[in-house]
Amino acid sequence: MKNKPVYGIESVDHALRLAVLLQQEGPLRLTDVAARLGVARSTAHRLLAMLVYRDFAEQTGDRRYLAGPVIRRPDAAEPVAELRARALPHLRALAERCDETVSLQVVVGDQARFVATVEGTQVLRVGDREGRMLPAHLASGGRAILACRQEDDVTSRYTGSPVDVTWLRQELRRTRRRGFAINNQQTEQGVTAIGAAVRDSHGVPVAAVCVAMPTARFSRDRLTGLAQLLATTVTDVEHELTGR
Repeated sequence: MKNKPVYGIESVDHALRLAVLLQQEGPLRLTDVAARLGVARSTAHRLLAMLVYRDFAEQTGDRRYLAGPVIRRPDAAEPVAELRARALPHLRALAERCDETVSLQVVVGDQARFVATVEGTQVLRVGDREGRMLPAHLASGGRAILACRQEDDVTSRYTGSPVDVTWLRQELRRTRRRGFAINNQQTEQGVTAIGAAVRDSHGVPVAAVCVAMPTARFSRDRLTGLAQLLATTVTDVEHELTGR
């Protein structure tokens, strides 16, 4: 289970998190950066200045900051700032109910990207994964999103890749039947997660809400209750997005 290093270098951590924020969420102002990182405006300004100097960031004419050429991706999904902001209160509520770590994931290409994380309060818990990427066909959120897409489309994307397409088709069908996906240590030893897709007003999957926990605390007896909490949260986020 990968958690934050005990002797982590805080300034480096802030700079890396900031680079990910700019890549994922689009234009940010100085005050936004300071609030998201939990640092003073002066610290945020120094971090931004260094990222601009190294071409990890660019400043626009209206004093906002964008991802620079070093980290800008032409194939990146649309910025997820609004999606994250709307979902975050519901993620916090779910984390409080189940006391496990909750995340929001989107799929970019063949990767599932963590765009928000709310940790549980237990001493042994899954740590913050915001900004990380995992193979979409293995991550619970990624697989939940793939299961909402046309099967032929998914198959064509993975044909010729190292992924076992027959296994993937079976997993996606199983996910559709039960309404959520399970990642039982497939991406990280000692971590089990379940995820369910969030759809927009057109029924298109735009993200997934996931609950992750140490495998030692996961059991089939908990699955029904966790799945119900997850489904309720997904419905709340969908209502938030569609205005219903």
